[in-house]
Amino acid sequence: MKKITLSILVMFFAIATTIAQDYTTPNTGVVWTLDDIATASPSTVTVSGNEYTLLGNLTVSENDTFIIDSDLTLLIDDGLRVTIFGAFTVDSDAVTITALDESAPYDGFRFEQGSDISIKNATITYGGGLRVLTEDFLIMGCTLSHNVSGTTSSAVIQLSRGTPQILNNTISFNENPAIGSAANSQVAAKIDGNHIEANNQANANRPQINLGVSIPGMVTDIVNNTIIGHPDNTRAGGIALANFVGGVIYANIAENTIQNNRFGIAILGGNAEVNISYNVIEDNDIEGDPNLRGSGINVMSASAAGMDINIVGNEIRRNIWGITLQQEAVVNLGDDEPNGGNNIFSENGNGGVTYALYNNTPNTIMAKNNCWIEGEESTAEDVEGVIFHSVDDPDLGEVIFEPFLCGVTVGVDDNKFADFSFYPNPATQEINFNNTHLFETVAIYGIQGNLIQTKNISDGHNVMEINLPTGLYLVKFSNGSGSVTKKLVVQ
Repeated sequence: MKKITLSILVMFFAIATTIAQDYTTPNTGVVWTLDDIATASPSTVTVSGNEYTLLGNLTVSENDTFIIDSDLTLLIDDGLRVTIFGAFTVDSDAVTITALDESAPYDGFRFEQGSDISIKNATITYGGGLRVLTEDFLIMGCTLSHNVSGTTSSAVIQLSRGTPQILNNTISFNENPAIGSAANSQVAAKIDGNHIEANNQANANRPQINLGVSIPGMVTDIVNNTIIGHPDNTRAGGIALANFVGGVIYANIAENTIQNNRFGIAILGGNAEVNISYNVIEDNDIEGDPNLRGSGINVMSASAAGMDINIVGNEIRRNIWGITLQQEAVVNLGDDEPNGGNNIFSENGNGGVTYALYNNTPNTIMAKNNCWIEGEESTAEDVEGVIFHSVDDPDLGEVIFEPFLCGVTVGVDDNKFADFSFYPNPATQEINFNNTHLFETVAIYGIQGNLIQTKNISDGHNVMEINLPTGLYLVKFSNGSGSVTKKLVVQ
């Protein structure tokens, strides 16, 4: 009798350890918490204090909402997936979503088309990434690290459509790139204020931000990010936008710091209208082979008439190449509109030769008003020595680089007017300044270098009304002895 009883107990124990069940919310328009799911299906979610364990796949139906609004830890068992057809909101000060066993990652999150996703202040680790099939997606203030291939295989945050917002996150040390979209997915993402470092730990031939074409007429913004490589990830680039399947790339890549990657920025394929402005692009040379990568900026794009790639105000230092142009690429590095210019180049080169700009196309390239050799007042002969174009190979197009600005000349004006400023900044309707330097004119430019507004100004206190859309602008104050240019943020 004792043997029979023991056998029965063992059998019940075995059943108890294998009854974890998947759960789908009943699609009745209800808001669900983890406690609610644990009550409805205790074999799917278990609770211990503020620690919850997901033991089965969880699906949130189209009319239901799953919300995490308190500080907690959610542990997810090996290979499990959370699928959202309805709404998913994470909004608390400290939410951690991670694997029950770090050596056995969960499959990740899949946000289906039409779902409504908002994730704030969460730490998401040791999973299979976020597959974003929906148009309405926000992730802000989160940390995503040590994630692997699962529901996504090409990026930790894999985008498919719409206008996703990826704001002020830290995305680092993941197996795959940080952010990506398929070549044929039309996406107009806002990627702003993120720290992106050492992603693509698999060391595949992929950049940390890897996007395809845009939604027609809508712009992908990649602004104010820090994108840092890792010396072991020699195949991981910084930012790439590629169009090999049709469509158009519309993008604004501005005020990022891009360092220590395989390359800095690459625009590849046809039909691209892109602004690349005021980025710091340095030391993108970790692969070390000039025959492969290593450009601060590489453009290999044949665009339709009227589509421009403007390269303005960037600081490009110590890459294997400064800027490389391939196939039928045409860019504007500064012309007479005015448009562009004010890029700074320093120590870009390989094999003992400096290459600030390599025009490997048959096209004429406008490249006026740039500083080609930082820290010195150069001659035309000096500048010619760091640009490769028709002078070096008659089959290539000419680079028109005069007039040019270099080191000492620029520095004089900067020091002379170092104490000058205006306020408020950010501004909404007006700016104020005390014209102690006897400036005669003030001009406002877009970040592409296009002139928007000019005004003659007087001595003393001035008020200048502005009526501008939200964004970044340049304000140039000038008189007969010099000028100074300041950044203006309009809210």
